[in-house]
Amino acid sequence: MAESKVDDRKRRFLLAASSALGGVSVIGVAVPFLASMLPSARARAAGAPVEVDISKVEPGMMIRAEWRGKPIWVVRRTPEMLEEVRKADALVADPNSDHSRQPEYAKNEFRAIKQEYLVLVGICTHLGCSPSDKLQAGPASGMGENWPGGFLCPCHGSKFDLSGRVFKDVPAPTNLEVPPYKFLSDTRLLVGEDGKGA
Repeated sequence: MAESKVDDRKRRFLLAASSALGGVSVIGVAVPFLASMLPSARARAAGAPVEVDISKVEPGMMIRAEWRGKPIWVVRRTPEMLEEVRKADALVADPNSDHSRQPEYAKNEFRAIKQEYLVLVGICTHLGCSPSDKLQAGPASGMGENWPGGFLCPCHGSKFDLSGRVFKDVPAPTNLEVPPYKFLSDTRLLVGEDGKGA
């Protein structure tokens, strides 16, 4: 009888020890497996918002940045450029971005939070080429007397105005994309986040 009590204690001890060891093994396998499903630091950084310093951008000037591997353009428009945007309404296919996927603040002729600053993804909506900036109006840009200023895609000739709106009768189907963005201050932009869930 005494031997069976010892065996029961040994059995319980061995059962508890093997259960604990099995639990530790499951956790040891699950943690690396679940960690492998999380994005790497590089992947998180690739999609992270980027700050853009606009303190040195003079009126009429464009700077470039990168977000998610895409070129980002920031144009500081002059009053004359804004007037050219108003004049181009009749020339563009989608003046208020009603047929383009855009943030709500880009659904107007200036496609911007602050009229002076235009923020665009610099990729043509036709086949993904990067348009050239032809910001000056008229013959100074090499685009002819009637050119209101804007962007020209060298791949297939799509043209966009100084708000990134696509001209009528060109291959590009929609306006250039306005990324989510917000102003952190008068001199800094945050591209990739607009405080509205984007």
